[in-house]
Amino acid sequence: MNEHASSPDKHGNCGEPQRNDCSDILGDVWAFLDNECDGARRELVRQHLDECSPCLDQYGLEEHLKVLLARKCGGEHVSAEFRDRIRACIRKIVLEQTRAGSEADSTSEA
Repeated sequence: MNEHASSPDKHGNCGEPQRNDCSDILGDVWAFLDNECDGARRELVRQHLDECSPCLDQYGLEEHLKVLLARKCGGEHVSAEFRDRIRACIRKIVLEQTRAGSEADSTSEA
């Protein structure tokens, strides 16, 4: 695995120029965890997580959250609409945190 010590930059990337946008990858983590993305996207996310330590750390947090929610909800079923709203909220928060971290990094570099 290729370790990167830096966090995503102001463009949502955390290293190499050919790398996919970290915010895009993190936005798809829940679909990846739920096996809801197609094979090509799944491979793209997996490869990015293998190469990007900051994204892998975030993935780990989301994976733990998913396990915790499954355990605490005890198998209760929710509507697809509710599940979609929760995913959209989580995706928005992840993207905002990624951008805020990038902005903080860019101001500390100045």
